[in-house]
Amino acid sequence: MSNSDRIIKLAKENNGYITSKQVKNANINTVDLTRLVKKKKLERISRGLYMLPDNFIDDYYKYQLKSKNCIFSHTTALYFYDLSDRTPLYFDITVPYEYNGSLTKDKNIILHYVKKEVLTLGLTTIKSPFGTEIKVYDEERTICDIVKNRNHMDKEIFIKALQRYAKSKNKDLFKLIKYAKKLKIEKKIIEYMEVLI
Repeated sequence: MSNSDRIIKLAKENNGYITSKQVKNANINTVDLTRLVKKKKLERISRGLYMLPDNFIDDYYKYQLKSKNCIFSHTTALYFYDLSDRTPLYFDITVPYEYNGSLTKDKNIILHYVKKEVLTLGLTTIKSPFGTEIKVYDEERTICDIVKNRNHMDKEIFIKALQRYAKSKNKDLFKLIKYAKKLKIEKKIIEYMEVLI
């Protein structure tokens, strides 16, 4: 099997995407990526990120490939859980404080920075609207994040999200309080939940 064939095979196994890092890890010279682009067998969609030409760009998955620490959060996560009916205008992504990768330059992204010790709190995976697996915070972490960030949010989105969560049959108040303690917003969360439940 030629290097070009190996790259195409890797891309097919990876939802139609391939990164230059994955190519290097497979001990293939990245020059082969350029050759495949010239032959129109791959498309370069951003620095170090390529996809098969018949693939549809899944921005959620694309951002996930750009940074292993990328976790969808805030209004983006609210939308995934049907806690907001507004399609987000931007992608809300949480990263560790020391992050300074390519996502910082993307105008379609709002980055939220957290300490490493709480980065994975409430982390789960779901299918993006295009069917690829992506990392996102669970409902309870998302509620904690919007309460913590309430002064920088659209008030209507904020209030509706809390109301929908309070009415949800899937809510886990024990988990919500546990997360709130770790994020140092327990008092605020209790205040909101006492009014809504």
